[in-house]
Order: sequence, then structure tokens, then C-alpha cells
Amino acid sequence: MGLFDKLTGTRRPESGVAALPALEVRAALLALDGPDAPFILRNGTPKEGASLVAVWRVPEGSWHLRRGQTRLRLVPAAREVRALDEKWEALESGELSFNGTGLKYSRGPMVSVSKQWTVERGPDGRRRLKEESAFSSTAVNAPLRDAVLAAGWTWRGVFRL
Repeated sequence: MGLFDKLTGTRRPESGVAALPALEVRAALLALDGPDAPFILRNGTPKEGASLVAVWRVPEGSWHLRRGQTRLRLVPAAREVRALDEKWEALESGELSFNGTGLKYSRGPMVSVSKQWTVERGPDGRRRLKEESAFSSTAVNAPLRDAVLAAGWTWRGVFRL
């Protein structure tokens, strides 16, 4: 594994794992979707250039993170799934939005964490912070990545599909 693979989060299957056909990999990924999954999996569009898109289930109370998704493209010839993370965040005060949405767009292999906290009184009467909700893009990508690796394919983080 090279330095660039480490930066992009590329993972290869363990040796000896037989590579499944593309249709079975796709079926394994679609089987992960459900009400308890940290994402909603849907078919990608030709404009997106993706086979599947995992739309992140971002908690309502998330302060900065507004929306996120992981676009997945299956490449049968290379037996790999190329994954592109995209997120839209609220701007900090003083930042300018060049697209008119008031959101900042980022893409590429990333770890995005968003937490919402509230202040409450503890049993001793002192104020303390309590985590209301939390979100991590790692929790979204881990089951997808594990399913790809179990199918004998490579998980490759990319900056564009």
C-alpha cells in the first residue's frame, strides 16, 4: 500500500478472498440499505457518473453539516469500487458562498464528524455538556467498504469519478 492509497483510504481485500461478479457486489451493497442503516442507498444517475449513491442520514440537530453523500462506481474490469465523498456545510460567519446556496461544498476522501451538544445539570447540580446527536461519515462508509472487501473487490477513495 502506497502513500497515496493511505491518503485516499484505499483498501484491498485479504489474499485468498475470491472476487464475486459485479452483480453480486451490487446486490451485497443494496442489501445493506434499510431503516437502521446510516444512509439511504439509491441508484446513481448518468449525470452523477455513479452506479450507486449512499445519501448520509445527517441528524436534524447537526450544526454545520447539512448534507452528504458517497457516490460509488463499480469498475468490474479492475474489480474495484471507486468511492467519492461529498458534503455540504453551513458557512462560518464572514465566509462567502460563490454558488448562492449559502453552503460550502467539499469532495474527496474525508472523515466528517458533526456533534450537537446541550447543557444540562448533573446529579451533583453542576452544569455539564450532554451529547444530543452525533454523526460520522466513517459510520456510513464502514459497512459499504466492508461489503466490498468481503466480495473480494478493492475499495478506492477518489477525488473525482
